[in-house]
Amino acid sequence: MAAPLGPNCISEPAPASASSARRNPALAGAGLGFRRELIPALKDGVPPAIDFFELAPENWLDMGGRFARDLRMFTERYPFVCHGLSLSLGGMTPLDTVLIGKIRAFMAEHRMPLYTEHLAYCSDHGHLYDLLPIPATEEAVKYVAARIRQTQDLLGQRIGIENASYYVAAPINEMDEPTFINAVLEEADCWLHLDVNNIYVNSVNFGFDPVDYLRRMPTERIVYLHMAGHYRMREDLIIDTHGAEVIDPVWQLLDTTYALHGTHPTCLERDFNIPPLADLAPEVAAIAHAQARHRELGRVAA
Repeated sequence: MAAPLGPNCISEPAPASASSARRNPALAGAGLGFRRELIPALKDGVPPAIDFFELAPENWLDMGGRFARDLRMFTERYPFVCHGLSLSLGGMTPLDTVLIGKIRAFMAEHRMPLYTEHLAYCSDHGHLYDLLPIPATEEAVKYVAARIRQTQDLLGQRIGIENASYYVAAPINEMDEPTFINAVLEEADCWLHLDVNNIYVNSVNFGFDPVDYLRRMPTERIVYLHMAGHYRMREDLIIDTHGAEVIDPVWQLLDTTYALHGTHPTCLERDFNIPPLADLAPEVAAIAHAQARHRELGRVAA
């Protein structure tokens, strides 16, 4: 369940901003990653805390048969977010416009209101199977923003870009990560998909203050949030596995996020070591509980 407000949590109300509800009227509340392993249990009954689901389009495009029918059954009843894994917005090879076209058709078919991708690169004439940091330079800002604008043009809508977790620093950094993210958002005129766990992971791996990072994120650009668990290899090294329960410091950082930026739609990611739905439901309920508490306190994105 959600941890109580800790010493790093903020008490002042969030500043006024364009609400995520107005950006995506169908999307609000707490969500869960849609996994094939969970479908039988979800058919028996979706826990009441789950307002929406998220999926990776690469795992569902061109799929037929039983799984396609199952997906249709749920997309007819619940909003879905499309969260990409392989577009490689910071990569050096041309964007996969065929993939983007398939994603656009897929989103239209299932009435999905939001597409997000990582602010990273994961390909170089082939997929690298990891998310790697983009050099934080002025040249990279313009390069990545142009690829985001191209993606938005091809999709016919704004996208959200997600702050990624890293284990090695980019080889060239003219600015820190919050400055780089803000510059890309402004140049591309896109949304921000804020991953709370990734901020915590990077703060441990690279020794920065996660609350200061959060304060520097632009409220008016935030459209969506992620929560997840991770694996701590050493005191100073965390691996973002999405394979464990969310820990208390990350719950506290979510409280801080809601206090600073409002209660945007928030999804629980669980990609490995997937437990029964009954074990995941309390974590989704904890997100919903935190949102309700902040709404009661008046900390909603206006």
